[in-house]
Amino acid sequence: MTATQRREAPPEIDAEAIRLYRVEDQIGYLIRRAHQRASAIFETVMRDFGVTPVQYAVLCKLHDLGPTSQNQVGRHVGVDPATMFGVARRLAARGYVQPQADDTDARLVVLALTHEGVGVIEAMKSRGAEVTARTLDPLSPDEAADLVRLLARLG
Repeated sequence: MTATQRREAPPEIDAEAIRLYRVEDQIGYLIRRAHQRASAIFETVMRDFGVTPVQYAVLCKLHDLGPTSQNQVGRHVGVDPATMFGVARRLAARGYVQPQADDTDARLVVLALTHEGVGVIEAMKSRGAEVTARTLDPLSPDEAADLVRLLARLG
């Protein structure tokens, strides 16, 4: 018997599930739409800085933690190592971070904010609450708090 002949039978089709399904009601669709809203607001509020949301998260985490290994920062902000490498390279090219080998383990790259990086992230953090407030504006304060709490549980 060939691989083609051994194909699994297609899954059973549930006509009622198909009839009731609306993509607009699905969590992935709703999260994507909310992300689009938050990203557009971030771009508007933070436009002057020319920093992406992922770069912003990295700068925030470095500001919070101080010099930290590139891999550790990536884990904190949910970025895979290959992406983190590119983000760190771009931030270094802009003069916002200084990469250097770890004193105790030369395999590790430690990222530290530069003086310019500190100035940029502090200016951005001072506007950060505006992004959140504008993103959550259609909700009541209680709804906004519930949404943030529930999303944190999913992440």
